[in-house]
Amino acid sequence: MYKALTIAGSDSGGGAGVQADLKTFQELNVFGMTAITAVTAQNTLGVQGVQAISKEMIASQIDSVAVDLGVDALKTGMLFSSEIIQTVAEKIQQYGWEKVVVDPVMIAKGGATLLQQEAITAVKEYLLPQAYIVTPNIPEAEELTGIIIQTEADKLAAAKKLIDFGVKHVIIKGGHDSDVNEAVDLLFDGHHSYTFTSQRIQTKNTHGTGCTFSAAITACLAKGLSVYDAVSLAKSFITAAIEENLELGTGHGPTNHWAFKQKAGISC
Repeated sequence: MYKALTIAGSDSGGGAGVQADLKTFQELNVFGMTAITAVTAQNTLGVQGVQAISKEMIASQIDSVAVDLGVDALKTGMLFSSEIIQTVAEKIQQYGWEKVVVDPVMIAKGGATLLQQEAITAVKEYLLPQAYIVTPNIPEAEELTGIIIQTEADKLAAAKKLIDFGVKHVIIKGGHDSDVNEAVDLLFDGHHSYTFTSQRIQTKNTHGTGCTFSAAITACLAKGLSVYDAVSLAKSFITAAIEENLELGTGHGPTNHWAFKQKAGISC
């Protein structure tokens, strides 16, 4: 039984955060566990409220999972504040976890800020040096590196700078690419780069795509897949989830977490 931990915020609308992570883990046959960092009042229209969990309670959740269940791989999502980031980084170091996927969640689809400004420095100082993989979208990569990304060469330059922070692998997602026909994700391991291309799907229902993509990578790492294979499968998983979206809500709706299995002909 493979086990994955998500350290992230709760999305009451069910499309992102720990809810999206757990759905993804389940669909990929991995047992999911959580340490919730914040509670949001959220739906497809945006974020109506955020309440952070105390760093002591976050640490306690992580300890409870670590000492009894164990962790094959973990991901971080919305961490909200610099003190929460430091707490999570300390726990990762304490337990010696290596398969750490950092999704540097900063802004919700509706535009609400989910990471305090001073916390961005803490991400670079405490969390990135422990990241096995970091999965920023283009705006997040620009915020972390100070590099404006307009071309594939810019993506690679930003990826190299993120490696300098101590990250072992960087995936810069192409959802914000200027190309209207394709979305190109760049994977860089410090020496070699790889691209994963999918046809761009015209839809507003992309809430939780970043969470779902990073959760799929985490599940695959927990099962022992290589980074390249984990990213490749995660790309297929999220592409299916966007293609077969659920048309829920009146804003940025959620993706379809069971679409990947449906496309493979797997059903209950």
